[in-house]
Amino acid sequence: MTIKPLLDRVVLKVEEAEEKTKSGIILSSAAQEKPQFASVVAVGPGGVVDGKEVKMYVSVGDKVIASKYAGTQVKIDGEEYTIVNQSDILATLE
Repeated sequence: MTIKPLLDRVVLKVEEAEEKTKSGIILSSAAQEKPQFASVVAVGPGGVVDGKEVKMYVSVGDKVIASKYAGTQVKIDGEEYTIVNQSDILATLE
């Protein structure tokens, strides 16, 4: 199944949370921070959103940092994705 986002939405594949600290302490799932780093899987076409023209600044394959609690999480074909508005993406990594 293929995900095709609409308007200014972006589909992200979130990277797994760290299970260990740098010093080697294993974290419980409750103590792990929600990941912020993700890869862009699909990008909507942009267009007019709320009466304003929206240009898409990210593309498939980009590594990004997104707001911690933004978007909607979905599970498709056993894979977990997060669908966010482009405005919820804080930065791209180069």
